[in-house]
Amino acid sequence: MDARDSALRRKLAAVLPLMNEKQRRVIAAAEAQSYGRGGIQTVARITGMSRQTIYRGLSDLDSGALSQRIRSPGGGRKRLSEHQPDLVHKLEALIEPGVRGDPQSALRWTTLSTRKLEVALRQEGRQVSYHSVANLLHELDYSLQGNRKSSEGTVDHPQRDAQFRYINDQAGLFLRRRVPVISVDTKKKELVGAYKNAGREWRPKGDAIEVLTHDFPDPQVPKAVPYGVYDIGQNSGWVNVGMGADTAEFAVESIRQWWRHMGKARYPRARSLLICADSGGSNGYRLHLWKRELQAFATQQRFSITVCHFPPGTSKWNKIEHRLFSFITLNWRARPLTDYRTIVSLIAATTTKTGLTVKARLDRRAYKRGIKVSAQEMQSLSLTPHAFHGEWNYTIKPQ
Repeated sequence: MDARDSALRRKLAAVLPLMNEKQRRVIAAAEAQSYGRGGIQTVARITGMSRQTIYRGLSDLDSGALSQRIRSPGGGRKRLSEHQPDLVHKLEALIEPGVRGDPQSALRWTTLSTRKLEVALRQEGRQVSYHSVANLLHELDYSLQGNRKSSEGTVDHPQRDAQFRYINDQAGLFLRRRVPVISVDTKKKELVGAYKNAGREWRPKGDAIEVLTHDFPDPQVPKAVPYGVYDIGQNSGWVNVGMGADTAEFAVESIRQWWRHMGKARYPRARSLLICADSGGSNGYRLHLWKRELQAFATQQRFSITVCHFPPGTSKWNKIEHRLFSFITLNWRARPLTDYRTIVSLIAATTTKTGLTVKARLDRRAYKRGIKVSAQEMQSLSLTPHAFHGEWNYTIKPQ
């Protein structure tokens, strides 16, 4: 229950006991009317009145005259829980069959709507309507809820927080030395074509953009693979839009293109680079190809590359997610991504009040999947693991 409902409950609890039946239903109707959408249901739940009583109060308000009917003390229909004492227990058993009821109940595997609960209760001989089921659920402090993303995986790594602090310390050290610190990741793949894109935008009335009805996965439909590089010190982004596979080779090429088009001009004296990346995907800490390609990049540019990976299941902490990707999503909301040119243009047009600038390019190169890196190649890399979690933190020097 939110603060608004709590305040209404306290108000009605203080006022209604001082009034007779006619006055109570009029006050309840007035509060339901001022509440707005869902007011009748909310007031009915808070006061225990039936909706019909509140509707009668609304009629009194419209007519400007109170009905003379006053029910005698103790009159009116008895509550369902009084007629059927075990009704509440049966309802809770259906909602939580794995805890209080039969774990083989068919309702365990279906959406628990009030109508389905009504049918199930009637099959057990209970006389109840789905409206009454809804009222009982509210009384039991149940509410309609969706899934909430909060779990970050199986079990939190015991060194998770320590790794966060280590990444923060490394980033602070590099930034104080005016060394580039970048956050990298691959944004969600996007279908290229006249497909629905979430969100809304202002358009002339009746002139909605028409898109395809379905967007079923189809290997024949082209996809855009946006790999992003976010420069933490400069608050700028670079997105390399691939047309094929999201591989480690593609990831490192995206970083190379960032350096060529943006980084080199901004950090002409840089002799090192810090990359903050997730632990999985095309830049995962287990990928040999990722490390081999970084070695080639470091040797080519003649600088050392330090990589710090976020622990498994913590990708949302990567700054690129909420400093770059979220704003790209906002910028192209409700805009069908009809072709690659549109995608690149929408990404490049992304800005924020804090001064974010973004550049983008289309990468037409085809990247092969399944490239194997031999043990001999790995041994030849100039890679030094850090003393703290060397599998997540390491430095690659040019050869």
